[in-house]
Amino acid sequence: MQKRKTVNVIGGGLAGSEAAYYLAKRGYNVNLYDIKPNNFTPAHTSKLYGELVCSNSLKSNDVYGNACGLLKQEMRVMGSMVIDCADKTQVPAGNALAVDREQFASLITKNLKEQKNINFICEEVTQIDFSVPTIIATGPLTTSALCEHIKSFTGAFYFFDAAAPIVSGDSIDMENAFICDRYGEDGKGDYINCPMDKSTYELFYNELINAKRAHLHDFESAKVFEGCMPVEVMAQRGVDTLRFGPLKPAGLTDPKTGRWPYACLQLRKENTAGSAYNLVGFQTNLTFGEQKRVFSLFPALKNAEFIRYGVMHKNTFIDAPLSLDKYFRLKGDYPVYFAGQITGVEGYVESTVSGLMAAINLHFELSGLQPIDWDSRTVSGALACYISTPNSNFQPMNANFGILPPVTADKKNKELKKRLAAERALSVIEQISKRIKENE
Repeated sequence: MQKRKTVNVIGGGLAGSEAAYYLAKRGYNVNLYDIKPNNFTPAHTSKLYGELVCSNSLKSNDVYGNACGLLKQEMRVMGSMVIDCADKTQVPAGNALAVDREQFASLITKNLKEQKNINFICEEVTQIDFSVPTIIATGPLTTSALCEHIKSFTGAFYFFDAAAPIVSGDSIDMENAFICDRYGEDGKGDYINCPMDKSTYELFYNELINAKRAHLHDFESAKVFEGCMPVEVMAQRGVDTLRFGPLKPAGLTDPKTGRWPYACLQLRKENTAGSAYNLVGFQTNLTFGEQKRVFSLFPALKNAEFIRYGVMHKNTFIDAPLSLDKYFRLKGDYPVYFAGQITGVEGYVESTVSGLMAAINLHFELSGLQPIDWDSRTVSGALACYISTPNSNFQPMNANFGILPPVTADKKNKELKKRLAAERALSVIEQISKRIKENE
């Protein structure tokens, strides 16, 4: 086999791990840079690669009804290492692909460590070496020095992101909770539900909107990403906003009353053992003391032990339409690619697929081949088109059916439209995957 070049991958999150693994498997000598374990960003705590920060859920597994579910299936077709690890470390969560965080990151780290041609460099990168083919996957928490350097040739923006608290499983008062998936059978679901009656909800609501928040530098600009909006910010939109959001009771029949509660919080397993549970949709920037006081107003959480409190942090992304092409490549003469949330894709799965796409096209470029045209009829291709299309108000984007070209179908039949779009995407991604494999 012809000796391969050395490539740099900067960042050991999901996008960087996916990219490093792909390139290493194709024979490249990969320098994988990450500040861990010698240092950590404000949101990271684990020494492992591929650490999940905000949630243990990779969203829906519904291939034909949910764009993120479809995206994961596209990635399975393309041979994603990260999604394979997620499938192998899955914990029950209804239709969602939730994982045991520790097992998930451990398996990703194991896969990387088994590649003898990956050189793990635990230090901060402050300047990009443009003479070496590089994938920059430093994520939304890029260190200050590197962020300033990247800004000098891309332009950059930011928004605030938040994570939800986690409570100990054995501290949940099951006398005031019930197990049930939405519209599922009582006692046979994957979620613990914490109901509230009207008077308790009104007390909770008033305490929440008046609770003390943690101070954040620059937060006065209020650039909060909608997909991870703090629950207290959401609540300020109206007294019933939460009841149509994270506290939506629809489809959750309380066995004590035989009815849907007035409001209901869902808890999702953080690990296989069920020793820890995540407060679904309860991202927050309240002070730790206020989180304990206010969230304990749920009767089921009155004695809850908080294993991890919610946190909020500043996330940075570049002006991708100005700086990148649809292959995630930096415009110009250098084989430099970006991947992950720093590109303006939002979400764990979206970040991971961008790492895979960037790695594939870097490999094709270094092999003298034409890059893969990520067809916009696939979710992966639509995301690539989104981040590279001129946009004067560029903001992070999740996977969704709205970014796909429309299909011919009854406009009123949304389920049919999604299914047809999904079937079309899977047909296209099979052809793309075939071309990739033929040239590897």
